Parts: sequence; C-alpha cells; structure tokens
Amino acid sequence: MFQIRHTRSLVYSLNKLSSRQQVCSFRIEADKRNQAAQHSAKSNKASYSIVDHSYDAVVVGAGGAGLRAAYGLSNAGFKTAVITKLFPTRSHTVAAQGGINAALANMDEDKWQYHFYDTVKGSDWLGDQDAIHYMTEEAPKAVLELENIGMPFSRRSDGKIYQRAFGGASLGFGKGGQAQRCAAVADRTGHSLLHTLYGQSLKYDTDFFIEYFALDLIMKNGKCVGVTAMCLEDGTIHRFAANNTVIATGGYGRAYFSCTSAHTCTGDGNAMVTRAGIANEDMEFVQFHPTGIYGAGCLMTEGCRGEGGFLVNSNGERFMERYAPNAKDLASRDVVSRSMTIEIREGRGVGAKKDHIYLQLHHLPPEKLKERLPGISETAYIFAGVDVTKQPIPVIPTVHYNMGGIPTNWKGEVIIHKNGEDKVVEGLHACGEAACASVHGANRLGANSLLDLVIFGRACALNIASISKPGQAVETLPEDAGEASVANIDKLRNSKGAVKTAELRSKMQHIMQNHAAVFRDGPSLKEGCDKLSEVYKMQEQLKIDDKGLIWNSDLIETLELQNLMLNSMQTIFSAEARKESRGAHAREDFPVRVDEYDYSKPVEGQQAKPVDQHFRKHTLTEMDLASGKVDLRYRPVIDHTLDAQKVKTVEPQLRKY
Repeated sequence: MFQIRHTRSLVYSLNKLSSRQQVCSFRIEADKRNQAAQHSAKSNKASYSIVDHSYDAVVVGAGGAGLRAAYGLSNAGFKTAVITKLFPTRSHTVAAQGGINAALANMDEDKWQYHFYDTVKGSDWLGDQDAIHYMTEEAPKAVLELENIGMPFSRRSDGKIYQRAFGGASLGFGKGGQAQRCAAVADRTGHSLLHTLYGQSLKYDTDFFIEYFALDLIMKNGKCVGVTAMCLEDGTIHRFAANNTVIATGGYGRAYFSCTSAHTCTGDGNAMVTRAGIANEDMEFVQFHPTGIYGAGCLMTEGCRGEGGFLVNSNGERFMERYAPNAKDLASRDVVSRSMTIEIREGRGVGAKKDHIYLQLHHLPPEKLKERLPGISETAYIFAGVDVTKQPIPVIPTVHYNMGGIPTNWKGEVIIHKNGEDKVVEGLHACGEAACASVHGANRLGANSLLDLVIFGRACALNIASISKPGQAVETLPEDAGEASVANIDKLRNSKGAVKTAELRSKMQHIMQNHAAVFRDGPSLKEGCDKLSEVYKMQEQLKIDDKGLIWNSDLIETLELQNLMLNSMQTIFSAEARKESRGAHAREDFPVRVDEYDYSKPVEGQQAKPVDQHFRKHTLTEMDLASGKVDLRYRPVIDHTLDAQKVKTVEPQLRKY
C-alpha cells in the first residue's frame, strides 16, 4: 500500500490532513474513457497510486485571484484546499508592476462612474456592463481592504495612498482630462499584493497542495464535483471531491514566442474546461503590451509613461501625439501598440534594424525614478544594458494578457450559453485571467488586471457562501473519475514518437507570433489555422525521454504543451472568424468595427443588423479533441448595468483617445 509523503507539499500538519485522505490503488483499463473530461489517449494497463480528498471548496491556482478566493472561503468557514503547481509567491501575479485601479479620489475628483465609463470604452463595447459596474463600484472598497490587511502602498506626503496616471483613465466621462486612478506600490505592486494575500491566507485554515499539477475537472451529470491533480514530488494522482471548484490558473501567454508571461502561464484552466466540454469565450483578443524590452520580452510597466515617460521614434519625435492627440502616450494599450507598429513599418523604428522604439525616462529626475520606478531601472539595466537616467530603453509590443477565457457572470459562476440563455455550471467558478467576466471585452485597461483578480476572487468566495454551507455532504465521485487523466499520462510516458516537446512548442509559438500578431489579415490567419492544425496533429508523435513519475519535468512540460495547444487553436480560429477590427483584434482586411448600428451616424432611423451580420457579440469556442476541429458559436454582450439608478448603460460610440 502506497504511503504519501508531505515533506514540502502542505503548509499544515500531516496529522490534520490525514483525516481527509484515503489512499487506494487504482488500475486503469486501456479502453475506458471518462466522457466528462476527455483526453484523446489510449494506454496500456498501468498501476498508479491514488489519493482521495474531500473539501467544501477547492481553488486551482494560487495567484492573486486564487489566494483572494481561498482566504475568503476559509474565513467563511469552508474547508478549503488550494492546488498550485508553484509555490504561491512565485505565481505570475508577482510580476505585475504598475498598480491597481480604484476611484479613491486621492489625487483628483475621481468617481467610480468615470472608471466604469473608461472600462466600457476601453473594452470597445464588448465588455459586459453588469460585471464592469460591479468591478468599478467595488474597487475602492477592495483597495482599502488590501490596505487594511497590510499592503504597503506608496504614500502621499499626507499619508493617503499615492495614485499615478495610467492609460485610458479619464475624468468627467472622457471629457475632464487624465485621471490619476492607479494605486501603486512603487513599481512592484503585484509582488506586494501576492505576498500580502498569501500571508493573509495563512491566517485561516487553508490547506495548500504546493507543486501539484491540476489535470482535469471531474464532472458528474453536468455538475463539477472536483478536480484531479498530480503531485510533482512523487507522481501520485490526487482526486479532490468538492462541492465548489474555483479555477484561477492565469493566462496562456506562452502560446506566443515573445511574451511578458512566466513560462508557467500555459492556460491550464482554460484547457481543463475545454476537455470538460465547456466553451471558452473571446479567445481571439490577446493584448500586446506596448513596452516589452526589445529582445528579452520583460515588461516595462505603463507606469513609466504614467510618471512622465514617453515613446520616441528614430527622428526623436513623440509620435503618439499624432495617433492619440488627447491621451498621447497614455492612450489605451491596443492603440499604442498599433501606433508603434505603424512607426516601425513606415521606417521610423530605431536600432540597426529599425525594428523597435525607444521609451525615454532620462528626462525625469533621478530621485523620482529611484522612488517610483526602482524595479524598472534595475530590469532595464539587467536585460537591456541601459542606465535609465542617461539612456532610452529599447521596447517593442509584446504579448501580455488574454482578455478571453472561461465565461462567467459577475458573481464568478461559470456559464454555458444554450438556447439563447446563459446557464450556470453547478459547482464551478472562475476568476482572474483564466476567466472572462467579461470586464475587459476586446481590450483591457492597464491596472484593471490586479483589480479583476481581487474583485472576482472575492466575488467567488461571497457567491459560494451565499449558495452553499460549510460541512455540507460532498458528492460522491464517479467510479471512473480520473481515468482519462491517468490514461493520458500513461500514454505520454510510454510514447515512442520522434518529436520532442520543446520542438513542437516552438513550432506552435512561432505560428502564433507570425499569424496572430498586433495586425492580422485573412490570408495570414487562414495560413496560421492550417499550419497550427497540422502541428496539433503532431502531438501524436511526441517523445518523452523521462519515463518516471518523480519530478518529471519532461512530462509536465508536455502536459502544459497540450494545454497551450488547445488555447492556441481556439485563439487563431476565433481570430480568423471575426471579420472586423475591435480592441486588440486589428484586421487589416477588415479595419472597421462592425456593430449592430453605424455609430458614426445618429442611430435614429437605422435598422439594426441581424446578429449574424455584426460582431458586437462574444465568441464561444469548443473543440473536438481527437481531430482538433474548433466549433464557433456566439452569445450577446450584456449592455445593462446592475442598477440604472447608480450608473446608466454607456451606449456604443466611436472610440477615440
């Protein structure tokens, strides 16, 4: 009988945890399939040790969203487990630099209604306004809550939280000039947030399963009843039965060759719901951050421009004045990235190859750089060899964020769209970059990401507390729970192909980089779809050298590649099908946004276009795992707010900065 070790896997004592586990042996038959969580895999008979757990709630992922959900659940009395493939403070939230948006009005006469307007406009009217209402109204309370639990915000001289200017933030519903809405901890806000939330979660009775790789959801009659995971330390398979599962696994930036994302950002949660037969939403919308270090991809926060930095071309010209006369360098990220790309294309790039742009900070006082942008100064020196007090930083638009993900309502409940209606998937929530609430729509505003994590991590905990009670009987798992996950692992370990994981991953990343970039067009996207479909099929030829189960990084990277492949396929096929330009999705062959009305003219007297003739709608994608075929459907955008007395719907208009 297998006895599991917990030398580094759990924060709390083995004695407490052992009462929640049952160790059993598990044998998988080659021809059995778990239809609720499909892997297109066949395997030989193999024996794997299985550990069963039972919890009120399981959170998958320990970044900002996962930790906020976890401590909210534990604080409400729920027996909560957190499954994470990384130590929590290594989650990618740690890399966020600029800050977190909230209309605290510490620097100006800001209001949450202005924040609401800016977010709707930033989304290019693809954001769901009920969710945006919830996020922006709750933002000040969420930031003050972070302050109260110890987050060390930068301060004004009077002790109030310092707020900097950030892209797309305005006063007076876009008519009152630049807003200073972004609360910051110098340029290490994500680092501070993550450590604060982790410390807070340890105050409560939360079990951490650290360095456990989540494999699949366990579904039963359309309801999520748990998760399967693999312990990286010893290769054991763990089945977590839970009344409530929260997915907070982050984005999938590593689908691209050049990105600001950590190597662990592989879209695991999005792939898990795909295998469970649940559609993802708006996967074509990928944000390119304007200022990644040229050649390295490391992020130079938007806070650089918020503190007074600006972009220049080879002529020394502040070119953003031409593209966004009002907002200039603090226009929305998609606008700045496209403007930089146009400058490079038209021969005004810098460097020997004229293929990047300069970010200038050396006109700012050195003491300001030391106080407000210390991390940026260090990163620029290490990765670009630049002294920011004397030299400009070479930058280029770099993949940064995924607006799409697992569709949820404003409460964090995962939804499916059937017969024209949104229906909740019982037992399943999602939050953070893995989810699509959709508060970001076609383009996320800077500093709305950390806000999204905190608001919807909290919303998941609050909603679970309202519909469930601690200690309720946990549903019995299906007899074949986890079989498909083990079959897939067994197949990979015994693979006899000729293609190495790194080789196939590189092919996928270069296809995405070349065919689904800042600017897109039909022929290139179609070619990318065809190429990626061929690469998808090459997964059958994968070869893994390490056949073991203990710390098998070769196996884990292959599982992550499978996840990335599902995300990439849905992204590029969605992009090819969306024949318009909206937010981060810029089609050169379809440069105009296609709405139900022509909003460049008065709406009165116009006939609304049928839903199949416009694109102000959410894309839903499902996949046939065996063939790689992507099926596309659509659901309407939610235009109503939660309370029209507090804030009215922002009607679509032309988007200008």
